[in-house]
Amino acid sequence: MLTLLCPCCGAHAAEIDLAPGGEAHLKRVGPGSDDADFEGYLFMRDNPRGVVLERWRHAYGCGKWFLAARDSVTMQVYGTYSARTTEPPQHIRDAIAARRA
Repeated sequence: MLTLLCPCCGAHAAEIDLAPGGEAHLKRVGPGSDDADFEGYLFMRDNPRGVVLERWRHAYGCGKWFLAARDSVTMQVYGTYSARTTEPPQHIRDAIAARRA
């Protein structure tokens, strides 16, 4: 079972206490974009084998959104961090780079 540390409240949350939110760090399309751009934003997602960055909500806890880095094959969690950041913290990027090397 997947267990993530909520960076907002500090609790270890089991998968049944969390709500998935999909891929993290997506760039929203702006007003005036064409249909193809909007379709790409809605439906075209990466589905990599390996390290993924995801959005999660601590639904049965503090209720806040946060981001997690994990391996989609082994389910190893590299870390969690605030949803207010634009990229993963350095220690998570280092762990991901070490995994890929």
